[in-house]
Amino acid sequence: MALTDKKRRFVAALQSGLSGAKAAIQAGYSENGAAQAAARLKKDPDVMAALARNVKVNNVNNKESGATDASANDTDAGNEGQNLGAIGLSALGLTSDPKKVLVAIMNDQLEDPKLRLDAAKALMPFTHPKVADQGKKDARADAAKKAGAGRFAPPPPPLRMIPGGK
Repeated sequence: MALTDKKRRFVAALQSGLSGAKAAIQAGYSENGAAQAAARLKKDPDVMAALARNVKVNNVNNKESGATDASANDTDAGNEGQNLGAIGLSALGLTSDPKKVLVAIMNDQLEDPKLRLDAAKALMPFTHPKVADQGKKDARADAAKKAGAGRFAPPPPPLRMIPGGK
């Protein structure tokens, strides 16, 4: 099963530093069963994967921030782009091309799978245009052609000889 909205809020609350029960309450679960919901959610494979993804992203960010602190004298934009290359969206910088952003989200393995799928769906009209719908008149004309082409099609017109024709 996918990561639902409540599960996403629970993961975000856990990462903000709240305890399991308080995170469950903030995510929208009942106060009476918050501790049980938190215990159940912490064992959920989708929640565990989301927490692991976020830990991986934080580790990448921490390594890169340490590397940029060591080379504080280098303020070259090219170096920053190379350091952020593994993150996905951050590697794009400021761009106004929605296609590039959607492709980056879709290909970023550290992103949530549902977000990646939504990006792929949104990218579809850019790469595969929709076949135009047929109008009512065209549909009726096609239906009439199909009905008249079968067994009950009218016979071909008789052959006539035209006088004086070559």
